Amino acid sequence: MKQIEVVAAIIRKDDKVFATQRGYGEWKDWWEFPGGKVEPGETPEAALKREIREELSTEISVDTFVCTVDYDYPKFHLTMHCYYCSLLDEALHLNEHEAARWLTLEQLDSVDWLPADLVVVEDIKKGE
Repeated sequence: MKQIEVVAAIIRKDDKVFATQRGYGEWKDWWEFPGGKVEPGETPEAALKREIREELSTEISVDTFVCTVDYDYPKFHLTMHCYYCSLLDEALHLNEHEAARWLTLEQLDSVDWLPADLVVVEDIKKGE
């Protein structure tokens, strides 16, 4: 099975987390934490900063490692390293996603999360 390694930014601000809606591909319209693939020789933190610059045209600080999720999708195995992050620049521009929302803990269940991201959402709701 194909293996994909990605990083995800759980961007927090004012007791809310930032969620993005995919605008392309097999999982179009599903919600996720922004991020993307780790390139060869790249640290997860460097990959996350690069991906957020590409996807949202903004800068972040990578604050704390949260968890690694291993999830078997039908066509590939995903390893996703998740980090709490903070915005260094308030401007956000959706370059790849069709929508975005700032969600409180109570609102986390209001969107259809990708299966691997849902594992992270459950951890966030537990306060882990």
